[in-house]
Order: sequence, then C-alpha cells, then structure tokens
Amino acid sequence: MKDTQILSTFQEWAPEPAVPAAPPAPLFNACQVGVALRAVLFVELVVAVAALFGTSNFFDWLIRLSLYTGGALPATVIWLVVACAARRPLLRLPPQGQYVVAIGLGALAGLYGCGLLVLSGLLETPPWLASAASGALLAGSGVGALALRERGKTPAATTARLAELQSRIRPHFLFNTLNSAIALVRAEPARAEALLEDLSDLFRHALADQGESVTLAQEIALARHYLEIEQVRFGERLRLDWALDPAADTARLPPLLLQPLLENAVRHGVEPSAEGAQIRISTRRRGSNVVIKVTNTVPAGPGAQGHGVALNNVRDRLRLLHDVEGQFRHVLKDGVFQVRIEVPA
Repeated sequence: MKDTQILSTFQEWAPEPAVPAAPPAPLFNACQVGVALRAVLFVELVVAVAALFGTSNFFDWLIRLSLYTGGALPATVIWLVVACAARRPLLRLPPQGQYVVAIGLGALAGLYGCGLLVLSGLLETPPWLASAASGALLAGSGVGALALRERGKTPAATTARLAELQSRIRPHFLFNTLNSAIALVRAEPARAEALLEDLSDLFRHALADQGESVTLAQEIALARHYLEIEQVRFGERLRLDWALDPAADTARLPPLLLQPLLENAVRHGVEPSAEGAQIRISTRRRGSNVVIKVTNTVPAGPGAQGHGVALNNVRDRLRLLHDVEGQFRHVLKDGVFQVRIEVPA
C-alpha cells in the first residue's frame, strides 16, 4: 500500500506541479471512418442534385451522375487523404487557418477531379474555375458542419461530467462508505484506512480535469477503487471477476465512463438480492479494436424499469469521441445483464 493519504486530509495541500497546456482541438478529424463516410455521402448527394439540372429523363440524369461522380469521388478521397495526413500540422494553426487550408485543399481537389475528366476525354471544355469553386464550397460546408459537431462535445461532456460527479457523491453512497469506515476503525483500522483512501481517490479523480479522454487502464484503476469500497459494504454478496487483457490498456475512453455501469451493476444486481450477485469486468484486444464487457447477474429479477440515463450517457459520450468506430450494446437475458463496448485500440 502507498503512503497514507487520509491522515493528511486536513493538512494544507502542496502546490501541484504545472500541467502543460493541452494542444488545441482540431476543427475536424478526416482520419475518422465516420467523417470519411459522411464526406463521401455529402459530396455524392450534392453531385446527384447538380446532375438534375438540364436533364430530360432518368437515363440522361444517370449518365450525368456517372460523369460527375467520376471526377467528384476521386477528388473527395484525395481531399480526405491529404487532410488526414496533414492533421498534426493543422493542429498548430488557429481555427481560421484550418478553415483556409481545408477550403484551399477543396479547391485543389476540385481541379484534380476536373483534370481526371479531361485526361479521360469526357470533357471537351474543362470548367476549371467552376470545379475549383465547387470544391472549395463543398470543403467549407463540410468543415463547418464538422466544426459544429466538435463544438457540441463541450456541453455534452460537461453535462455528463456533472451527472457522474453527482452520482458518485450522492448522499447515501457517501453515508454508507463513512459508516463502513467507522465500523472498521476499531476492529480493523488498516481496512478502514484503505477504505478512506479509496474514497479519497474517487473524489480526487472526479474533481480532476481529465481532458477529452483517458486510457482504459486509468478507468480500470478507478473501477477498482469504487468496487473495493462496495466490497467492504457488501462483503461476500459482491463477487468480482476480473479478466483483463494488458494489450487493451492503451485504448481511449471518455473519462468516468465505466463508473455509471458499475454503479448500475451494484444497484440492480447486488443491492436487491439477499444472496448478492457476481460482477465480471473483462477487456480484450481483437485486432485493431478493444472489447470491454461489464456483466452482472440479476438474481432478484430486473425490477422496475429505470430511465436509462446512465446507459444513454455512456452511449452518447462514446459516439462523440469515436463516432461510428465506437460501439455500445446492452442486453438482459436469462438473469444476466451485459454491457458491451467496442472502441479503437
């Protein structure tokens, strides 16, 4: 065990070392699969609408659509590849600079698409200016939409953070933890001290600024603190099973993500049952993805259906961080409730 922390609770806190400023957030991330898919679908939709002008029948529209797609699709892919490769240099620019670069790349991509059609002999009079302007307009519109999405993370993350902090320090949890510590002070002072250290670590983690994401290893460490506190309270009624893959530890998660899942497992699995319940936390790396499972038995039955706030919170935060690369599912079957999370490794 590390040096005791609870004994210094009422001492003056030492000044914390300076933390380097976090790098500026990008307006968009062209390396994400979801962003690439949306960009291709958006450009293809615009091309399909543009092909409607001057067409008299379906086949004429289909020919025009094929012609425009032959230039627009390669140009979009080139824009995504270059924007992804230049992601780090873009981070050094202010938001206005990122907009200018993205729009400039869009204009170049438009010229590239037009050049492909010229080389293939499909265009006799190449519309260079129109192609550059269209590419710049599409790039600017796409980046603007992605920037709004990135900006939407701030209130969502703040709301989620406040909700998790409130759930962690809800009165009955704090009351039960302190009661457990009081009961242990005389009989088992070492366990009482360990319990209060875990509680202190929980509060410290909840109040610290974790940024946009943390590693899975950090989330697992926090989960251990929480479950060790509940282990003192429930004793043998809380049966834990850990199956952790060290290769999965570097996966990134939104901070305080596993906590509400474990609280649900305790509240709906262990608390209502006189015999308690089993909670299993497993992590496993599968290729380029990491699978995280939180499973608990429900001996007392599902009980009254809740509002699903914690589950929706986890799902929304995963979507904001990993987009379509983050998967979240949950199921209750044969007296066992399981949450399955999949994120990039």
